[in-house]
Amino acid sequence: MAGGARTDRPLLLLFWAGPYGIIVVSLENRKGWTLMSDRDDRRRKYITFTFGCQMNEHDSEVLAGILESMGYCQAGNSEDPDIILINTCCVRKTAENKVFSLLGRLRRQKAQNPNLIIGVCGCMPQQEGMAERIKQLFPHVDLIFGTHNVHQLPELIGKVIEGQKQVLEIWPGYGGELREELPVKRKEGVRAWVTIMYGCNNFCTYCIVPYVRGREKSRSPEAVYEEVARLAGEGFKEVILLGQNVNSYGKDLGVKTDFASLLESLENIDGIDRIRYMTSHPRDFSLRLVEAIAASKKVCEHFHLPVQAGSNRILKKMNRGYTREEYVDLIRYIKSLIPHATVTTDIMVGFPGETDEDFNDTLDLVREIRFDSAYTFVYNIRPGTPAAEMPDQVAENVKKERIQALIKLQNKISLERNEEEVGQTQEVLVEGEKDRGSGFIYGRNRGNKTVIFSGDPSLVGKVVPVTVTGARLAHLTGILSYNYHQEGSR
Repeated sequence: MAGGARTDRPLLLLFWAGPYGIIVVSLENRKGWTLMSDRDDRRRKYITFTFGCQMNEHDSEVLAGILESMGYCQAGNSEDPDIILINTCCVRKTAENKVFSLLGRLRRQKAQNPNLIIGVCGCMPQQEGMAERIKQLFPHVDLIFGTHNVHQLPELIGKVIEGQKQVLEIWPGYGGELREELPVKRKEGVRAWVTIMYGCNNFCTYCIVPYVRGREKSRSPEAVYEEVARLAGEGFKEVILLGQNVNSYGKDLGVKTDFASLLESLENIDGIDRIRYMTSHPRDFSLRLVEAIAASKKVCEHFHLPVQAGSNRILKKMNRGYTREEYVDLIRYIKSLIPHATVTTDIMVGFPGETDEDFNDTLDLVREIRFDSAYTFVYNIRPGTPAAEMPDQVAENVKKERIQALIKLQNKISLERNEEEVGQTQEVLVEGEKDRGSGFIYGRNRGNKTVIFSGDPSLVGKVVPVTVTGARLAHLTGILSYNYHQEGSR
């Protein structure tokens, strides 16, 4: 390995002779990597698998960006990859089980191609003892790293190419300043994800995220602004600001900035039609933030506020930091300023100690708020969290009965809420064709609901008025507004 002071010339990181020929991995002015081989001119192929939330999805875009800067290209459906990266989630056991299943299936592929590099990264390896477990259970895995050292990927691949067995590198934290110049290979479309902060300080008793993502760390407002402005120049029409708890943004920066002020600054960027964000915690959702959104022309009127439970006793055991009454007051304030706001949520059933009375409190809250939709799920034990050690774990059959009752109630309300929009003319940002050649296109209204209607694919990327004519549980149907037809025909 060679290195030196930063200059305007590429900074050489790694130089090997390995099974791929002579390999050079270099860092060009801290902005990109190159991977070169003297064995053949074929571009090496990669595949990424992603499990988990939008943060994981965006992390995979960064992984792809790094790989492509090294000279790799994405493998086609019939092409054999040279490297497979599995970006993992550990919020729920089902996601972990899917990763283990995938790793098991890849064992044969590795046997057929010993030079194939298989890597596991993301949240799972950050759990205490999990990286070693993966290493022991799946000896065909070459590379294991976590959420804090994605930028090390070229170096770690180099170690594998050099011949090191099962390279494992897990950092307990970010270890310094956030890396702002990592390349990103974004998915095609009209919307782009922008991470504004990392980590979480809330420590809900059921959640593993603070332990695997670390403490909250905000990017500078200048860096966020520059990235969004750059995306506007690249033709993206909508940005989604990402963080485990976006409304805590700025608390660690020591400057007079918060999430509301960040939104206000992004309002001025030409070319961006819409701004969304996720995820918010009700504890930190200030009245000033509601007012800033109400005054904005670009921030969409969709409020995703995970309530998790309707029982104050359970909310306290969860360490959520608010009461049922405070949550209801927040929703009422939102609706008082933005009557047409869409409100969605997350709800958990079967938390340790949850009684029939507690569950009925949750059902009552759902009836009172009338959420447009809800992500509902059953509590499952996450080792290393306080809830895992709590007594009175709820029986599986009881959880099953409760989740079915909750889903039935919420589906009824969701359909009713969608039916209330029939007859309205809404702004829809067109995202693509429903099916190639079908004559139907789709997009999202400002409330983040999918709208399907007849139209030409040339409308993709445009905001068009659509009159809602029908409602389904998961989407709306409509027709392109007569006024738009008239204007377009001139």
